[in-house]
Amino acid sequence: MKRILLLGPVLFATVTATLTIVKYDFLRGLGWHPINAPTFDWPSGLALGPYGIIMTLTFIVSGLLMSMLGLRLRADLKPGAASRAGSALLMFAGLALAALSSTTDPTLTTTHATWHGRLHDLSFVLLGLSLMPGMLILGVAFREEPRWRGFSTYTWSTAALALPTFFLKGAFFYVFLFAVLLWTELVAWKLVNSPEPSS
Repeated sequence: MKRILLLGPVLFATVTATLTIVKYDFLRGLGWHPINAPTFDWPSGLALGPYGIIMTLTFIVSGLLMSMLGLRLRADLKPGAASRAGSALLMFAGLALAALSSTTDPTLTTTHATWHGRLHDLSFVLLGLSLMPGMLILGVAFREEPRWRGFSTYTWSTAALALPTFFLKGAFFYVFLFAVLLWTELVAWKLVNSPEPSS
């Protein structure tokens, strides 16, 4: 059953890449450009227009799987302040990711912002405010757990790489997205393939 946790990052990456190719002209019509404006209504804009429901469902499923990952980490790691706080923040980040399913408002529009567009923007902010601190705190929790100690430095390094690219935007956003998805997949892989902790 734990193996379902491996699906989250792979699903998000596959759907996002596929829809970006399929909806390339649609995205360009929104003002997106893969190099000059890669974060302009992307990936959120993939939930608009044709096949948008696929991206909407991907936000929900990937977010719920991230929350499940946080829940499993809480059970797997040695009880402590860092493991409780880090796993809780990861669970909250998953819920924020799922809430991105609330459809965004196109940036280039003459209409007023909608409630679901505001919720989408708020969810994106909450995702950043929970995921990055969660990773940093989980790095501490991993360091205190012999079976996870090797992931401590990797987790901190990923956060150190991802955090600046999150704010730099531009093409650096691809680095942020790849780093976070890879970290999530490797943590899930480690969790799935580790023996159960002895009681």
